[in-house]
Amino acid sequence: MSSGGDYHRLLHKSESHIGQTNDFSPNQVRPLPTGPRKKSTGIQAWLLMNKKGEAQVVEAGKYAIMRRTGLLARDLRVLDPILSYPSTIMGREKAIVINLEHIKAIITGLEVLLLNSRDPTVMPFIEELQNRIQRFHHATIAQKGDVDDLNFSKEFSMLEDQDESLKVEEKTDVKNQDGSKVLPFEFVALEACLETVCNCLESEAITLEQEAYPTLDKLTSVLSTLNLERVRQIKSRLIEISGRVQKVKDELEHLLDDDEDMAQMYLTEKLVYGSNMNEGDDMDDESSQSNFDDRCSILSNDEGQNLENPHGNHTSSTQSYMNKNLDVKELEMLLEPYFVQIDGTLNKLSTLREYVHNTEDFINIMLDDKQNKLLQMGVMLTTATLLLTAFIISVGYLSINVRIALFNDNLNGEKNWLWTAGGGSIGCIVLYLFAYSWYKYKRLI
Repeated sequence: MSSGGDYHRLLHKSESHIGQTNDFSPNQVRPLPTGPRKKSTGIQAWLLMNKKGEAQVVEAGKYAIMRRTGLLARDLRVLDPILSYPSTIMGREKAIVINLEHIKAIITGLEVLLLNSRDPTVMPFIEELQNRIQRFHHATIAQKGDVDDLNFSKEFSMLEDQDESLKVEEKTDVKNQDGSKVLPFEFVALEACLETVCNCLESEAITLEQEAYPTLDKLTSVLSTLNLERVRQIKSRLIEISGRVQKVKDELEHLLDDDEDMAQMYLTEKLVYGSNMNEGDDMDDESSQSNFDDRCSILSNDEGQNLENPHGNHTSSTQSYMNKNLDVKELEMLLEPYFVQIDGTLNKLSTLREYVHNTEDFINIMLDDKQNKLLQMGVMLTTATLLLTAFIISVGYLSINVRIALFNDNLNGEKNWLWTAGGGSIGCIVLYLFAYSWYKYKRLI
């Protein structure tokens, strides 16, 4: 592929340099170890997928990845599973770093490197990414002959001093069978990452909604400890998912607001522009091509080498070229639907959060009402206790050994006793009713 000539020459130079320093054969890939791994080496298993959709798991250290992708150590630190970094999409000179939820990948103009490929949650994403890349490869191959014929027919009508930007458009403007334009390789991989993450978050939000609303409605009708515990768990999940969705939204919003960051992600155009600058190179096309197995072996055997920048002489020129051509409409149109989708997911969670807050307010009102009723009952019981205590004191006073006419053994004494006991009981009841009326008048109950 002419657009990746410089990159393939880098692979051949690295392969010849590595062959002088180790005993690995060109097609040999370092096997995955079965025993414990030393943390100091920094060697990790990476899933390498090229532009044809061919995938292979290789082992590589930090220096090998830095040499291959042109990234710095602080860029790779974002992908470290041990460290807790927020959702990140970073565009660099030769690669795009993706750290979104469970997806930790590096996208270049020629391949995708996926870190946690053994995670069960990443398996569906790997299949989707491979299918997308294969469709991209088939669409490119299907249009390759037509594009070559078109370029050949136009060569006779073009002037020798024609702008190089037109050549770039002719080489990259490939269309699908339905007439839609095929995105560059890096955007195909980026779209797969964004779609997987947005769909995953939206699915979690929908599942939470389906569990939350019935539970909240049940809590308003039956206030119990079990229902309160369920609502507490739902609220914890809601806060956690909302935070994750908010981080993804903020990253997409920051990216859409910065044209220079989006311009950094046009890796294919950078490769094409770099290859156009090196058209006078005498290296033939066969030496500039490298198969997928050779690239894997270079990646796995490049540990411990010094960092180099074979494209250092083109970095400043490529950077100035991209800064002057900040036409990022294609990427902006790609990111906009996923920003709208993630914003809709956040709105769903915000609506659910408001419903949870309203339910909590309703429960607090119910609890306050019950507490007020308990206080009213306490006031009434206290009043009744006071009056009953006064009656008991009166009966106790009359029960002492005092000789009065009330205790005479005659009919008049018995009548007096009955009038005294009955009058005391009726008096307590009258005083209680009077106290209740006074409480009502003062609105204490």
